[in-house]
Amino acid sequence: MLSKQEKSILRGTLFRHLDGIVTCPAAYELAQKGITTFLLEQQSADVTELSKKFKANEGYLNVALRTLASQGWLTYNVNNQENTVTVAINEHSQVAFQHFHLYKEAVALLKFSENFSSRKFEVAPFLKLEALFNNLKNNFGIEISNEAKTATIQKQILTHIEGIIVGPTLVLLGMKGMFHKYFMQTKFKAEEFHKDPENFGRLLDILTHLGWFHKTNGSYEFTDKGLFFARRASAYGVTVSYIPTLRKLDKFIFGDPTIFRASGPGNEEIHVDREMNVWGSGGAHAAYFKVLDEIIINLFNKPIHEQPKGILDVGCGNGAFLKHLFNVIENQTERGKVLEDYPLFLIGVDYNEAALQITRKNLVQADIWAKVIWGDIGNPAAMSKDLQEKYGIQLSDLLNVRTFLDHNRIWEEPKLNGKITTTTSTGAYAHRGVRINNNLVIESLKQHFNKWKPYVSKFGLLLIELHTSKPTLVAQSLGKTAATAYDATHGYSDQYIIEIDEFMKSMEDIGLIPYENTFKKFPNSDLATVSINLFTTKDL
Repeated sequence: MLSKQEKSILRGTLFRHLDGIVTCPAAYELAQKGITTFLLEQQSADVTELSKKFKANEGYLNVALRTLASQGWLTYNVNNQENTVTVAINEHSQVAFQHFHLYKEAVALLKFSENFSSRKFEVAPFLKLEALFNNLKNNFGIEISNEAKTATIQKQILTHIEGIIVGPTLVLLGMKGMFHKYFMQTKFKAEEFHKDPENFGRLLDILTHLGWFHKTNGSYEFTDKGLFFARRASAYGVTVSYIPTLRKLDKFIFGDPTIFRASGPGNEEIHVDREMNVWGSGGAHAAYFKVLDEIIINLFNKPIHEQPKGILDVGCGNGAFLKHLFNVIENQTERGKVLEDYPLFLIGVDYNEAALQITRKNLVQADIWAKVIWGDIGNPAAMSKDLQEKYGIQLSDLLNVRTFLDHNRIWEEPKLNGKITTTTSTGAYAHRGVRINNNLVIESLKQHFNKWKPYVSKFGLLLIELHTSKPTLVAQSLGKTAATAYDATHGYSDQYIIEIDEFMKSMEDIGLIPYENTFKKFPNSDLATVSINLFTTKDL
């Protein structure tokens, strides 16, 4: 049994792994292009001028530089009044930059794996992973310095590379069912999982070397450390799902910024593995569901004429949130006792066809009646019309819910009527490679939610939302937050996560207020990257 302190240490390793998955390709590509050398020579640079000099797409270059700043290797300054961003070297820059060559083999593995399935154990990419791991065991031939600051950076980079090995491996095994409780509680052999037990066993040997398994007579058994990571495999899912983007940062930052705008066969997204993303998101969402239960129970314990007729979940993902909400209402509320007389309308909406298919499948298997339809979060008027015409349902009669979605709206240039407010946001935002003024991002957020106000005045808008944090704070808190991974993956994919205080102020500015004491943030500190709110225009 792991102690609280041991769990804290392992959780810190997990966060550093996530840091590594996004930092490794960014650091390596910036070094390859000579940008890190230029910064050491010039000491500071304006990001706009830097992008011109190195023929980079400023928006995505900005995201990459902010990633290095969040790891403590640059000083990052945003002047929203002047719409400028500057970066400067600090006391850690030179040592860090001198070690970026260590990322070379890890980046090569990311690129090589593009030609293979992320769902199957295949020998060719495994052999490259195994070679990378063997070099990692030997610290790539470097000696860990006796000087504390240098040693810290060296270990930081080595843990990043471990993340490139561990993250995709954990997700692969997790999605293939290896972390089923049966296997976590018993001994097993490699041949139970793969037709090539010799090579698959070598993969398990790598995890054994990391302390995740005991191996005796060819059988593997989880250690407490291994169980810790196995139970948190989905925590890697969202970051790993963006590897299709991360492996092409050289082209994305320094070439065509629209390379992921075209869809693949069947119109599936090619910048992200959406099925993996949904799997990872579902695991992450579960941690917040119990916080929402109290809000749901309160709403559906009210007199029936004061209750929503149902729930609309935009961005329904894998349907886990709708399923959870239905079970809470059915089993823990007064409404659950009268569902035959007052049926609950459940509407799942998503922009992605793969997510819609997964939701339909999961809700049918759970024997839950629901409508699952396509919709755009940026166009609630069209959604309202569709619901009325097809099903005779008023959008405003439903409780509107969302989990980690509004930041992923399609960019729409805000309409400006007069002077724009200067924000304090430190985020790095882009649209198709072009850096976006942070003030416009905040104004866009306000105008987006203004569209929803007519439909949430009766029963509210229940949100779980993702947020960014200042790079200086993140750099001071390495191993305590996944903010670097969130910022990078969302920045490269044209998503707009803002700080919690900016988010709450923006909602207040347009007249959306948290109902009673529903506002919660996670963790409950300055490092918070997730918030929960039931927003309304009046008291419910």
